[in-house]
Amino acid sequence: QVQLVESGGGLVQAGGSLSLSCAASGRTFSSSAMGWFRQAPGKERGFVAAISRNGGITHYADSVKGRFTISRDNAKNTVYLHMNSLKPEDTAVYYCAAMDRRWPSIVADDYTSWGQGTQVTVSS
Repeated sequence: QVQLVESGGGLVQAGGSLSLSCAASGRTFSSSAMGWFRQAPGKERGFVAAISRNGGITHYADSVKGRFTISRDNAKNTVYLHMNSLKPEDTAVYYCAAMDRRWPSIVADDYTSWGQGTQVTVSS
């Protein structure tokens, strides 16, 4: 399995930007599709973005399309989530996740490894 550690969360004003990183350990990172999910208080964990193992295919939730970008650097065992034009409704704990497949999924249950999460708070 892959061990995941997120970083980069924090407090930002609406309209601002923030970049999250997810560092992976283990030999299987480059063979794992990766995803970002988020969970706001009182809500279920929801899909944000996903990327295939070679970075060639990405998926985004409609709510973040055009504002968020997922990318990965297999040489650094790291996946990123660049967030622009942030809105208060983007406030949540953000989790990265890994799945042992080539093609990314938008379904949380398809992922087998999860990080501990990082808090993103967007003030209005």
